[in-house]
Amino acid sequence: MRRVPVLVICGSLFLAVACGQDGPERRAPGAPVGVTVAAGSATSVHVMWNRASGKPEVAGYEVYRGTTKVKDVPGSEHMVDVTGLAPSTTYAFTIRARSAGGDLGPPSRRVRATTPDAVAADGRAPSRPERPKGAVAGSRAVQLSWGRSADDRGVVSYDILQGDSKVHSVGGGQTAAVVTGLRPGTRYSFTVRARDAADNVSPTSEAVRVTTSPGTDDGRGTAPTRFRATTRRADGAYYIDLAWVPPRADGAITEYEVHLDGRVATSLVWGGTAPQDRAEYGFYAGREGGVTHRVRIRAKLPDGTWGGFSAERTVTTGR
Repeated sequence: MRRVPVLVICGSLFLAVACGQDGPERRAPGAPVGVTVAAGSATSVHVMWNRASGKPEVAGYEVYRGTTKVKDVPGSEHMVDVTGLAPSTTYAFTIRARSAGGDLGPPSRRVRATTPDAVAADGRAPSRPERPKGAVAGSRAVQLSWGRSADDRGVVSYDILQGDSKVHSVGGGQTAAVVTGLRPGTRYSFTVRARDAADNVSPTSEAVRVTTSPGTDDGRGTAPTRFRATTRRADGAYYIDLAWVPPRADGAITEYEVHLDGRVATSLVWGGTAPQDRAEYGFYAGREGGVTHRVRIRAKLPDGTWGGFSAERTVTTGR
């Protein structure tokens, strides 16, 4: 039986189990997942994590550099820039969630990033990102892309702005981003700017205006793709093996929910580095052959909302 690096955190086959049921009034939140860190310049990094959902409600997050708390972030946000760092230095960050009652949860896994070398006497900003484009990905997400900026010392990161507010940052090697957590049927305006190691910022790109789909999210833009389901027999029992391509999103997709025959079969969280190109998972389906099942999967996006469902597949044990 092939082993995959996942940890089942909730649920059992044929039975939907409610996670995070109300317990003691002063219960602490769990550890944030999907933490990523990327250098924004020689003296700053961009930290992002998956927004927590469920109970207890998260009122805020604390960002730690090593053992030192460096930022307090409201519970409605899931990213922050940490500035005032030293060039060419490796830093380790963790995140802790705080409940409305003041209870502090355990730290996330430790994530490291290295700031680039300082650039002496660099007063030249990168060129403006050109040819920005946007496409709607359902009712709560949009996909943005742009032309690569030029810089004499190299672009370290790109800032994505919604109106005048920075809403995200991606590495200098990327020329695309997915912005999630939007409202259905709403018109948005986004621009992009480039940043180099000396924190010189380019002029902003032309605005990209997109309107999210109205009503309930059809999920096509945030659903896992190339979803496949097969069955196999091992040790006198049948198993269902799944494979899929994770949806594109800025941030780690670490949590998935598997639905079997119209009900939640299991929820799972990737314990290590979450796969970006292809994911696999297998689970027990009983000992009886000739049983037909319908299966589909969806991902929890970095903003804490569930994405759309994959295509539904039908499998029969023993075939």
